[in-house]
Amino acid sequence: MPPAAVRARISRAVLPLLAVAVLGGAATACATTAPGAAGGGSGTGGTGRVIQVVAAENFWGSIAGQLGGSHVHVTSVITNPATDPHDYEPTAADARTVSMARVAVVNGIGYDTWADKLLAANPGGDRTELTVGDVVGVKPGGNPHRWYSPPDVREVVAAITADYRRADPADAAYFTARRAAFDTTALAPYDRLIADIRARWAGTPIGASESIVTPLAQGLGLKTLTPQSFLDAISEGSDPTAQDKATIDRQITKKQIKIYVYNSQNSTPDVQQQVREAKMAGIPVATVTETLSPAGDSFQQWQVRQLRDIERALAKATGK
Repeated sequence: MPPAAVRARISRAVLPLLAVAVLGGAATACATTAPGAAGGGSGTGGTGRVIQVVAAENFWGSIAGQLGGSHVHVTSVITNPATDPHDYEPTAADARTVSMARVAVVNGIGYDTWADKLLAANPGGDRTELTVGDVVGVKPGGNPHRWYSPPDVREVVAAITADYRRADPADAAYFTARRAAFDTTALAPYDRLIADIRARWAGTPIGASESIVTPLAQGLGLKTLTPQSFLDAISEGSDPTAQDKATIDRQITKKQIKIYVYNSQNSTPDVQQQVREAKMAGIPVATVTETLSPAGDSFQQWQVRQLRDIERALAKATGK
């Protein structure tokens, strides 16, 4: 989460954006997910209406684009893998995009507070605002990385589809068909890998660099030994305690963990040291990222690549 100083800076930055958005005319997209992006299902017809959608992050934007197909135009604000979504500072173009959106998808749970401010500064009477934290029942202070939770992804898929059906009732059948194809076809490799990893390695102890790994480990049935206080500290940008670092060093040197999973987009000196120690100890290391990497991947392409990396690491570590 961004520190107080960053949050204050973001709040000050958002207010002038409203004036810019009102004066700026037509919306300018930061980046768009093409309608009907890979794997979202087929189907044509309907009214030909296109819903303008804005997603705070491109992982949710990818899903939103695939579910909407040719009847939505999705703009994701965070698209650059080098950008930290926690402390992003919105631009005037972001404000214009939000002002034109009929459906907005934000993560919530304290992860993208700048998005909440953008929505408040650009009110839309007919805009539907979907907050992932509200959908999955996780309040601020909980783990915000819900796109790494397989059950939560399914809930968000259902909620986005429902919002599309409400925004465009005439094309409800189209959106229902898109969701069915996404669930059964686009996510099939993702689902298979999750099931295979759970079947083969449930209960395997792992180490992790931050709390982004926690919902994924839970979905895979893996046991995270890294102290929760360390995971939260790295995720929130604060200094971990010496005691936590010593605990992790001991877990590595004594090979109490089978693999180490780290977020390469948030690799602090402490994390880099743990990665080096794990490799020196012969513990396989797997990588995840905060946002789509590469940025042009679909949600499922990105997740499948990371799951296969974890699968290879587990196979190497356990010999099975």
